[in-house]
Amino acid sequence: MSSWTWMHLELVHLMWPALGLVAFMAYREIAHRSELGRFISPAMQKRLATKLSLERKLLRLVFVFGTLAFGIVALMRPQSHGTSKVAAARVSADIVIAFDVSKSMLAEDAAPNRLTRAKSEISRMLDQLAGHRVALVVFAGKAATLSPLTPDYGFFRLMLRGANPNSVSRGGTAIGEAIRTSLETFDKDGGAASRLLLLITDGEDHEQDAEAAAQLAKEAGVKIVAIGLGSEEGSLIRITDPKTGIQEVVKDRDGNPVISKVDGELLQKIAEITEGAYIPAKVAALDLQSIVDQHIEPIFEEAAIESKRRVPGEKYYFFVLLSLLCLVASSLMTIGGRKAKHA
Repeated sequence: MSSWTWMHLELVHLMWPALGLVAFMAYREIAHRSELGRFISPAMQKRLATKLSLERKLLRLVFVFGTLAFGIVALMRPQSHGTSKVAAARVSADIVIAFDVSKSMLAEDAAPNRLTRAKSEISRMLDQLAGHRVALVVFAGKAATLSPLTPDYGFFRLMLRGANPNSVSRGGTAIGEAIRTSLETFDKDGGAASRLLLLITDGEDHEQDAEAAAQLAKEAGVKIVAIGLGSEEGSLIRITDPKTGIQEVVKDRDGNPVISKVDGELLQKIAEITEGAYIPAKVAALDLQSIVDQHIEPIFEEAAIESKRRVPGEKYYFFVLLSLLCLVASSLMTIGGRKAKHA
């Protein structure tokens, strides 16, 4: 037992109340005999009262104390130093999806447009993430959390369906703020074995602090898989006017055409800083299924290997069994007491 550890060693002080209770029971036994002797003669006691032998009485008190003592030891949670290693076949992970909802996501170079197509792919991707918690952060010039970490994919899909350029108050693309808001969405205690940020954007960073935010993600143990939608060379954003059916080029406040350009070099740096991955999806259909298989699942598998740990051996159940045996034995001591026969 010298190699054991105790989870709640402070509970050993409960032994004193247990000793006090047994001492009180012994006192009551002696007092009961004295009180009975005042009214009934020893000869009559033998005829009228069931009487336990002195040995049975002592054994009953010993077993009562054993019941309490072994129960207290069980509550102290004794553990031996484990030598076996345990690894989960699939590690529970927390995944935050940071989704760019700037107006450029309405571009129709991916049918019916980038925003709708990306929503559909994200929704389908959830089927491959069973057992993991997911959260949704949307961003443009600012970032907002639409869904906290949850295993409720129905609620997540509801929030995802409502995501649009009006979900945030300012236009543009602030990747650094999206990363920081995502980090705030993760549990502070880092309870999950693996934490992943899936960053989906089609624009260049307008705030110039994304690398600093990525460093914060690395320090928090969060890997980033960045997916770049759109052309790195730059392209016009064309949107069909629902009233006229005419395709128009999106312009800024000054009337200049808006150029959608993915900063692939920046996204590559963000991924490298956090030991994640960068996927240049360009304007093709966003195949998140292959992204899960090639980039996300390997991260989980690596976490599963790293999660191998030594597990201490629980010993409390032995003492629970001993406590129950003492309880049964103390009850048996009251059976078969000697009672004199009537004349």
